[in-house]
Amino acid sequence: MAGGLVALLDDIAGLTRLAAASLDDVGAAATKAGVKAAGVVVDDTAVTPRYVVGLSPQRELPIIGKIALGSIKNKVLFLLPAALLLSAFAPWAVTPLLMIGGAYLCFEGAEKVIEVVTGHGHKEAEVTTTDPVALEQEKVSGAVRTDFILSAEIMAIALAEVADRPILTQAATLLVVAVAITAGVYGTVALIVKADDIGLHLAERRSSVAQAIGRGLVKGVPVLMSALAVIGTAAMIWVGGGIITHGAEVLGWPAPAHVIHDVSEAIGGAVPGVGGILAWIAAAAMNGLVGLVVGSAIAAVVHQVAKMRGAAH
Repeated sequence: MAGGLVALLDDIAGLTRLAAASLDDVGAAATKAGVKAAGVVVDDTAVTPRYVVGLSPQRELPIIGKIALGSIKNKVLFLLPAALLLSAFAPWAVTPLLMIGGAYLCFEGAEKVIEVVTGHGHKEAEVTTTDPVALEQEKVSGAVRTDFILSAEIMAIALAEVADRPILTQAATLLVVAVAITAGVYGTVALIVKADDIGLHLAERRSSVAQAIGRGLVKGVPVLMSALAVIGTAAMIWVGGGIITHGAEVLGWPAPAHVIHDVSEAIGGAVPGVGGILAWIAAAAMNGLVGLVVGSAIAAVVHQVAKMRGAAH
């Protein structure tokens, strides 16, 4: 009996170690995927606050909560099962689909750069209702639709990181990425949206320190939003370009990835001490250049097709 108990405890300890190792595996993969999805995450954070512009301040947080719930549904109910089915039955399609998503990121980023350079931006969609409840639902629906595209790219990046792992590890990693990124993005959005209200509240306090912090928040939020927009655009182009060069290498065209690696290593090796940082910056810049070229080419084609359709009509 004692021997059986010892054997049972030994089995439990073995299973515990295995579970811990699996959790470490999931955590490491989720972290790596989250870092690679940084460009999408920053852009998502920069885009979402505009959906509460013009609505009652009392409704801002509930609306962000509804968008966050929609984002979780997008990732967990639709994209996660689709990703697992893709991994199980068509793993060869992961890299091409990831490259298509990367090209979309490049296109979106290049479009924003073109708008800044030419001064011609997209018009905001016209409001189709004046009813507050219907307007809120319209804003939430639009945000959730936009989130679906960004979430699909996040989940594709995460899947690519764990495509060679067991199916349960893939599922757990994608679930962790879905929950963590959604909480991070929409928690940050909530803080940004309410930062000016917090600033106004602090500015009314008697303490001069609190007043200074409050005035700084009120003045700083617009600057932060502008900075996020710029960083998000740059990150989309850089991440998209990196996905395309890596995907091309996987599919049998390694030249672009090898050139970027060799040049960045040469730059890093030329400056001891900060070589690693310089190598990373150089690689990001070259991937960004690839992304800008690809995105601009796609934008040119899209604009030309739009002109031809306009002429036909």
